[in-house]
Amino acid sequence: MLESGEGVETQTEVVILGGGPGGYTAAFRAADLGKQVILVERQSSLGGVCLQVGCIPSKWLLHVAKIIEEVKNLSDHGVVFGSPMIDIESLRVGKSKVVQKLTQGLSALVKQRKVRVVQGTGTFINPHRLQVQGVAGRQQILFQSAIIAVGSVPMQLLGLPIDDPRILDSTGALALNDIPKNLLVIGGGIIGLEMATVYSALGSQVTIVEWTPSLLLGCDLDLVRPLQRHLSAKGVQIHVDTQFFGLLSTEPLEAQLKTLKGMIQKKFDRILVAVGRKPNGASIGAETAGVLVDNHGFIAVNAQQQTNVEHIYAIGDVTGQPMLAHKATHEGKVAAEVIAGHKSGFEAKVIPNVAYTDPEIAWVGLTEIEAKAKGISYEKGAFPWAASGRALTLGREEGLTKLLFDPNTKQLLGAGIVGPGAGELIAEAALAIEMNANAQDLALTIHPHPTLSETIAFSAEAFEGTLTDLYLPKKRR
Repeated sequence: MLESGEGVETQTEVVILGGGPGGYTAAFRAADLGKQVILVERQSSLGGVCLQVGCIPSKWLLHVAKIIEEVKNLSDHGVVFGSPMIDIESLRVGKSKVVQKLTQGLSALVKQRKVRVVQGTGTFINPHRLQVQGVAGRQQILFQSAIIAVGSVPMQLLGLPIDDPRILDSTGALALNDIPKNLLVIGGGIIGLEMATVYSALGSQVTIVEWTPSLLLGCDLDLVRPLQRHLSAKGVQIHVDTQFFGLLSTEPLEAQLKTLKGMIQKKFDRILVAVGRKPNGASIGAETAGVLVDNHGFIAVNAQQQTNVEHIYAIGDVTGQPMLAHKATHEGKVAAEVIAGHKSGFEAKVIPNVAYTDPEIAWVGLTEIEAKAKGISYEKGAFPWAASGRALTLGREEGLTKLLFDPNTKQLLGAGIVGPGAGELIAEAALAIEMNANAQDLALTIHPHPTLSETIAFSAEAFEGTLTDLYLPKKRR
């Protein structure tokens, strides 16, 4: 499947640098549109960070963590099991099998579409030539169009040893080399919270430190609070408004944390650094092709995913926030279609965000934080899951669904959901925003009962004043 060779020069219509979700989607779409495609990937198989050491393996571990917690909670239903025995090697094998199955599927798609894959690290030599350093030497690819899809890497913290195996990034945490007794998670964003969820369920005593006043910066507090309460109830220690100040010692790892009340010193077996990701735009010789890269490694693009060099495109993490696989795949299709001569553009109104924690948190479109900061008028309809029959049968009444509407047109502007399956539910709200749906459209759509999806219709009814599942005082309009 993968090729390399010293002194080889190859010509192609489209070269794609990076084989992650955005890169391979772009390659497949371009091939479907009749283009000759070469896909350059430095790893031995396709999938990128998301499939290999990100989205997919983390969801496998989060699924395991969820089952562990559900089994524990069954005692409230009269069913009691013993303490789980964690076979860490079997966990790793199971995780690898899922990844392998998906990578094998990509290999089949590559062959079916006759996409040529070259293994190696690619750098631009000039605006129409890419050099690939592979395991067996170097080769050059002469191209008509190029798509940059090189993704991002975890950010590091200054002052921490980079070669200490006890200092983990997301890749190291997902490798699951062991289950530490005490784990410090630096960063209260999606990655940090997901890994905290996994390791807490597996038996680690987890401490989370976040330098801002709240977990999941940018997400509304009423969605974050149920997760924070749930984690705290499981013994996870959460410190917001807290800065990791450095290590007092490395034998053992003793961290110094600066809180609003003063300094805290605590010893840990492992430290996970989850403070964000850095784009790889500055590592591919883009400047030799004339492509502008900013000081952070981002590459600016227009709605057609074109860089400042007309025939060179960029997609995914390297183009800016949000750094999400589902954004990259849509951008990849746009770039491929434009190259093939189609009138295409990235015109998504909204991009959903999901934290696959327990409970899950998902939001899309306008948030209350954003609305208040920008002075945008809105009205809200919300439905607490404590009144949902389906949520009660699951033993998960802590959830909440809320919808934000334009006060005049009643069009849906944004949505937020916290609770099991929130990531699945949020797609209905995203579609509603894209279709300019209003509160009545959602309220009058018959949802199956009893389901969690009903809470979306109930939230719209709460806004409309037609809700019967709760008593809400009538509001004046």
